[in-house]
Amino acid sequence: MNDIKERLVNGLIKENPTFVLMLGMCPTLAVTTSAMNGLGMGLTTMVVLALSNAFISLLRNIIPGKVRIPAFIVIIASFVTMVELLLEGFIPSLYSALGIYIPLIVVNCIILGRAESYASKNPVIASLFDGIGMGLGFSFALTCIGAVRELIGAGTLFGLHIMPESYIPCSIFIMAPGAFFVLAMLTAIQNKVKLIGERKGKDMSKIQSGCGSDCMNCSDTGCTKRLYDEKAQNLKTQQIKGEGEKDHA
Repeated sequence: MNDIKERLVNGLIKENPTFVLMLGMCPTLAVTTSAMNGLGMGLTTMVVLALSNAFISLLRNIIPGKVRIPAFIVIIASFVTMVELLLEGFIPSLYSALGIYIPLIVVNCIILGRAESYASKNPVIASLFDGIGMGLGFSFALTCIGAVRELIGAGTLFGLHIMPESYIPCSIFIMAPGAFFVLAMLTAIQNKVKLIGERKGKDMSKIQSGCGSDCMNCSDTGCTKRLYDEKAQNLKTQQIKGEGEKDHA
């Protein structure tokens, strides 16, 4: 249970794909003209990410190391095709709004990155929730960006008119430059919150921390990556010890 919680928190906060790792910028900047589009793209990516993570983890001991990347891409592309057909059949409006960015999920660096760095090295359940956590973090980021752009650029939120009649929309926010403005603003707010917390002596390590791969000095006892590395190191030590005892005999 702690491992599942750690995976969800990791994707939402510590290694948020958009605000922390700055991954998947193409769909982040392109489809977030409204909150609904951002939420739709985020949830679509989350489904593909969770399913591909689980399936890759299930086959991690079968897929040969030399062809793992092509194999990962085939698995991801299969799930993207399934999701694309479902969107086209049941939510055609969202399918039309997202357009070419649905098939481009196949080459989204978030999905391939999690497959290579986590799913191919960890159990199925942990990999599944890692995908869900990263997908929720991506969905949250895209929805926030889309909501701000829609509110300022059109005066609406999820299609509902929010701003007063006298409000004059700033249309640049629903154009391409607006995506950069809003992303920079939200990232700056996150950095400011972290800075204020650190000045007050609070532990802000779970905001924009990511993973520095410094397992020796890492204080996150629930980090699955470190547990995996420790197990691998212990196994290697036991093998070396066994070989030494065999040679001595």
